[in-house]
Amino acid sequence: MNLQYKYWYFEKALPSSFCNDVIKHALAKKDEKKGGTFGIDTRKKLTKKQSLHLKKHRDSNIVWLTDQWVFDAIIPFVNTANKNAGWNFEIEKAENIQFTIYNKNQYYNYHRDSNIIPYDNPENPDTHGKIRKLSVTVSLNDATEYKGGELKFLDHKKDPTKLNQLTCKEIKRQGSLVVFPSFQFHAVTPITKGIRYSLVMWCLGRPFK
Repeated sequence: MNLQYKYWYFEKALPSSFCNDVIKHALAKKDEKKGGTFGIDTRKKLTKKQSLHLKKHRDSNIVWLTDQWVFDAIIPFVNTANKNAGWNFEIEKAENIQFTIYNKNQYYNYHRDSNIIPYDNPENPDTHGKIRKLSVTVSLNDATEYKGGELKFLDHKKDPTKLNQLTCKEIKRQGSLVVFPSFQFHAVTPITKGIRYSLVMWCLGRPFK
């Protein structure tokens, strides 16, 4: 699929009061877990092999959020990006929101959020038979509060025969957010100083035809 835009961004779109409230709310839950990957559920005890595999791909802490006020603040931007970028993906539902904490030396190597195999959980009609189509990242604190932690995408526009790293500089300010197709490869570089707080959300729909 050849897309004109790898991502669509909104700089300083959400007020600082919202961002600070989310951070305070998420940390108050005291329910931090290690972030997992496809096939590795960190809510369960991991084997040594799983732990080593996870460490190669990802090191971050997460808290799951289901609060409607958080969804309501983000969804309008998803709809606008989907239209303005010309993707026009058919979206039906958003998954629970992930509050992500990147402490010093934590990172997330290149990965895709989507899986070509739809969710297979008939007991949950909101997700069953659907795949992740659009991903959202919200910067909850300003990049002046940490170093590293850059969101990067793989890009080959400059040279079709070579993959280049494209840094999403537009979301460094608090309250900025970026929307992108979930099949895009992206990464978060290691934090070298401070703490980076963000929200991640995935919007689901029926598989592409």
